Amino acid sequence: MTAVQPGSRVATRIAVGAAAGAVLITTVVVANWATSHFGFIPVGFGQMATAGTFAAGFALVARDALQDAVGKRWMLVTLLLAAGLSYLVSDPHIATASAVAFLVSELLDFAVYTPIRHHSRLGDSRWAAAVIASGVVGAVVDTIVFIGIAFGAAAVLPAMAGQLIGKTYAAIVYLLIGRAVAVCCTSQIRPETDGCVTP
Repeated sequence: MTAVQPGSRVATRIAVGAAAGAVLITTVVVANWATSHFGFIPVGFGQMATAGTFAAGFALVARDALQDAVGKRWMLVTLLLAAGLSYLVSDPHIATASAVAFLVSELLDFAVYTPIRHHSRLGDSRWAAAVIASGVVGAVVDTIVFIGIAFGAAAVLPAMAGQLIGKTYAAIVYLLIGRAVAVCCTSQIRPETDGCVTP
């Protein structure tokens, strides 16, 4: 078995994947904990959203970064781990709603982010289009499913604007970071297509 050389393309993917995985797990758990303890909070523009919305927004973009680095299978494994840990610190009803919402939005993300991201480079226009499209679809679906299960169908429309505002903040930060990294680095990461770490 060939050892992974420090500084190699594979080593870079593993490092990026580990970082994105840690962010995904942390943000999912924090989002569920915050919503369980604080309910709804102001997010600007006169709108309210669940307290975990900001963290959930970062979770949505972290999953895309994780998929790029190590593929779909590891991303799904990480998401399941995050969902499981959420039950330790959150209201079980909130944790269940979150797990279902992330799973549904992730399945749709495979049909949106994955094909657009293919053949793009971090920071380019195609990558940005993938992030934006994925963010919109993920945020809307995640909001409908999560709010519907956690607080009831009647709460979906009143909460939609605030939820989208909170998650948009995270998407904007991710776009800025991605663009900055692309400008600063000469070696850029292409997405995985087979779900495995490859050179």
